[in-house]
Amino acid sequence: MSQEQQRNKKIAVGLDIGTTKVCILVIEELDDQAYNILSCVSTENIGVNRGVIVNIEKTVNAIKKVTQEAEQQAGIKIKEVVAGLAGDHIESLSEVSTITISNQKQIVTQEDVGRVIDELRKSKISADRKIIHIVPYEFIVDGQDGIINPVGMYGVRLQANVHIVTGMRTAVQNINRCVEENANLVLKDIVLEPIASSTALLSEDEQEVGVCLIDIGGGTTDMTIFKDNVLRYTTVIGIGGNKVTDDIKSAFNTTAVEAERIKCSYGHTYLPSIMRKDEPFIIRGVGGNSPKECTKQELCEIIQPRVEELFEMCSEEITKSGFRGKLGAGVVITGGSSSLQGTDELASRVFKAPVRIAYPSGEKYKGLADAIESPKYSTAVGLALHALSLTKESSENVVIEIEEEKEEEKIEEKDKGNQNKKKWKLPSLSLKDVKEFIKKL
Repeated sequence: MSQEQQRNKKIAVGLDIGTTKVCILVIEELDDQAYNILSCVSTENIGVNRGVIVNIEKTVNAIKKVTQEAEQQAGIKIKEVVAGLAGDHIESLSEVSTITISNQKQIVTQEDVGRVIDELRKSKISADRKIIHIVPYEFIVDGQDGIINPVGMYGVRLQANVHIVTGMRTAVQNINRCVEENANLVLKDIVLEPIASSTALLSEDEQEVGVCLIDIGGGTTDMTIFKDNVLRYTTVIGIGGNKVTDDIKSAFNTTAVEAERIKCSYGHTYLPSIMRKDEPFIIRGVGGNSPKECTKQELCEIIQPRVEELFEMCSEEITKSGFRGKLGAGVVITGGSSSLQGTDELASRVFKAPVRIAYPSGEKYKGLADAIESPKYSTAVGLALHALSLTKESSENVVIEIEEEKEEEKIEEKDKGNQNKKKWKLPSLSLKDVKEFIKKL
């Protein structure tokens, strides 16, 4: 399939460079608001530690491998991708920016919105950090607050209250180096991974009433909080599923591979969720030693304390965010480590709120839909959906009309005859469009 055919078919690619795996997902947008999964390929990655690239060569090899396999599976040539960013170096803060509306008509334009956002790019942050996202959650025009989209409003003073996400500059540069300089792919955008996951998993209703998304990866646990359809809080905790694997490895004196196997096959995070607590399983011997027998209860007694500790840390972050008691939709958990049995029950006990385990699913996904029905693919799907939104935004050109004041119309009549109206080429943004605009930032 040619590149022109790919564009006509609205095909996009998401690249998830994780601690335990590299995953690439190729998605096609269909006309009926559905998506065709053309390819979903993943491979082991040992070039990333706690969400940060630590070995360029091994990471590049993993990216090249999944890209080649995805091209063969989807029957296309992959040239552009949207990649994810994670790691416990991620930080967030709230800032305020104010500008004056300088045009003669004193109408807020899209250029003014861009200008008030650009002012925040001058925020004083450390030289070794880079702004990843600037997410406006409220605009204020001449003291009138609670405005989602100020474009087209009259005013002389525009203020934006925003949520800024920053990351280590070297972490971003290493992603660019791996993807563009070594894997020879065009990097269209870099998106914070929990924001990408939210695109794939959270409904507008959940984001409106308040929800906390917790993405438990191999090396880190990412948290985002949404309220009133806007991102309000972001943080990353440097503990993930690999820590549970390490605990099992130490407790049973076995290899990391064997510890991961028994965790995924027999692991429970909450003791009451085990139907048969004394059900035995075999741990393979190391170096010719005899296999050992263990029960699910013994394994759970190793796993549960670590996962409970993680959830308690997440609970503290919810309190720190100021949204304790304001999350009407509760907590949504995803990521590969959320697949362990009993996770939702333990989380409900810790958070004292509704909890659900989420993964990409539903009738809107066609093709290889079965391949993505796992929490470990939430980020990859979200990145691909974000890539589609970038393609869509670049092809749109919306025009609205704004009627001028009567006095200005008279002036126009003198200068240009009977012309009483003038067209202003400004983007017309609905609430959905604003959310897409925020993602683009």
